[in-house]
Amino acid sequence: MFWWREEVRPGVSVAFTDTGAGNMALHVGDDPDAVLLRRARLERELGLAGAPLQFMDQVHGNEVAVINGPAPAPTADAMVSTGRALAVMVADCVPVVLVGETAHGSPVLAVAHAGRPGVASGVVPRTVEAMRHAGAAAISAWIGPSVCGLCYEVPAAMRQEVAAAVPATHAVTRVGTPALDLPAGVASQLAAAGVRYEFAGGCTQEEERLFSHRRDAPTGRFAGLVWLHG
Repeated sequence: MFWWREEVRPGVSVAFTDTGAGNMALHVGDDPDAVLLRRARLERELGLAGAPLQFMDQVHGNEVAVINGPAPAPTADAMVSTGRALAVMVADCVPVVLVGETAHGSPVLAVAHAGRPGVASGVVPRTVEAMRHAGAAAISAWIGPSVCGLCYEVPAAMRQEVAAAVPATHAVTRVGTPALDLPAGVASQLAAAGVRYEFAGGCTQEEERLFSHRRDAPTGRFAGLVWLHG
């Protein structure tokens, strides 16, 4: 069910699901009832009885939604909360999960969906900014599984456009064609924002345990998660 799972601070855990947990998305043509059952099973596994995961309607932008309680899925590509469990869905884009805390020790949680447009338009720095606006300090981030720079072939003009905004994304594939390294771009943005980060994933296009739109379209979505417990 999990590609990676860890208690990153006392009472705060981060995880990334895999294909064993099943498709988590309602927008890819799957049976909605089956998706909701999978989400409910995941919530039970995380111990979230009565406090379901907050999902969002992701649109490849840089909007950050602040979640203060139970709410419909916002149209956004990042969310920040001071307690509600959060989920981000991907199948090649970069899932980023962040944890900080206020001066009083209260947790600040966040997730971001960093695809090519989101990386170029700064969804991750905007998420960090929103966390700090909520009082977060000592922010740490986990960069989940996504398509790697050796696999993500793009037209040369697209590489030039994105790399002009985020130079660390400039890459070449194994066969020497133009590519983008989105995880490296996210890492550079986190470092520039003074956020400690870890890589928690492999390449979605190479790993059969992960959904990949580039490899298997149409396909499902796995999730990056952050939640409180104990």
